[in-house]
Amino acid sequence: MNIPLFAPYVRLLSDNRQYRWLWFSQVISLTGDWFNLIATTTLIAKLSGSGLAISGLFVARMLPPFLLGPVVGVVADRFDRKKILIAADILRAAVVPGFLLVRTERDLWLLYAIIIVQLSISSFFEPARSAMMPAIVSRKNLVTANALDSTTWSTMLAVGAALGGVATALLGITAAFLIDSITFLVSAWCVWHLHSPARDDANIPHQNGFTSYIDGLRYLWHRPRILALTLVKAAAALSFGAMDIIQVEFANTTFRIGADSSATLGIIYTAIGIGTGLAPLIAQKYTGENVRAMHWAITAAFALSVAGFLGMAWSPTLAILLLATIIRTGGSGVAWVFSSALLQMHVPGGFRGRVFAFDLAAFTLAAATSTTLAGYAIDQTPLSARGIALVSAAVSVVTLAAWSTYHYNFRRAAPADAALNP
Repeated sequence: MNIPLFAPYVRLLSDNRQYRWLWFSQVISLTGDWFNLIATTTLIAKLSGSGLAISGLFVARMLPPFLLGPVVGVVADRFDRKKILIAADILRAAVVPGFLLVRTERDLWLLYAIIIVQLSISSFFEPARSAMMPAIVSRKNLVTANALDSTTWSTMLAVGAALGGVATALLGITAAFLIDSITFLVSAWCVWHLHSPARDDANIPHQNGFTSYIDGLRYLWHRPRILALTLVKAAAALSFGAMDIIQVEFANTTFRIGADSSATLGIIYTAIGIGTGLAPLIAQKYTGENVRAMHWAITAAFALSVAGFLGMAWSPTLAILLLATIIRTGGSGVAWVFSSALLQMHVPGGFRGRVFAFDLAAFTLAAATSTTLAGYAIDQTPLSARGIALVSAAVSVVTLAAWSTYHYNFRRAAPADAALNP
């Protein structure tokens, strides 16, 4: 317990050159991602101002991973994962400048179309990256690597969102989109320095695409504890997907700073970055690589989400809203990190791409559903942003109860690692 909080992460980066290049690529590309998100959200709010229009942005970002799940999982398990990452980065760099063509409300269809193309390409990136991780990071460092990934995501969210809000307000939307495009090229250059890791699936036969996908579903069906872990992110997203809309509503009406919502939205995303970044680091210090402790951490994560949503619903000031956001996203960050690490520990390499594709597809479907319903509620019902936050708290209570039931049954199984039946 006397080890400094960040020492394991510094050690991982200094000792593992492969992971270091992969981490560099994440840092660079995420910076541009948050510039892009702030710019597109601000653009839609300025051109339309509709809750449904804003929810359409997040749905357009979420649906491609769900629709393409059967394809991307098979691709990640069949082809060189390093080449998949590089190709995805280069293609996204070419697509992003298309946002510059969106000038009026009548052009919003083009913005949605470009987002769908960009996120369709990104759908191939994340499962391949997650599936590659156990091949370049030892089992004992998997939780550390996933926690560092989450912290990096969160830190770049905090930094990128803050800078994105300032840059969009001062320099305009054009600069944000151009920066995003350049970061993808730099990310591809970082990935190019990786040595393609040896595949750990030599004993798993590769069949045609559709049969391979069905085999992946069959693998999950016969391993309910692995299936439960792939649904952790989706369970969390059933409630926090609505926050994509609520945050914009809070920023645009209740706690606006300046002429538009970009400054407040940037501060809120900074709070999200703090929560999702610090909570997994703190939790990992106590759980280590212990499987049962990691399950307890996920239980605590769902409880934090309930508390965070209630705090948002009753927040009288921006400061309280930000504190509640940190608590809520701390829970979602822990759930994300530990469910990913447990899957990487126990899923064989030959199935890992398909499992993570299913994991991402379930998450995006749940988040898209939650976001769409929140956008509809803002436009078509008397519910306010605070009211929707209360509904999200109620949904989180249900998911906490469901996971607690699973966790109780898991604790009765023995031994912990074998109970996952990989």
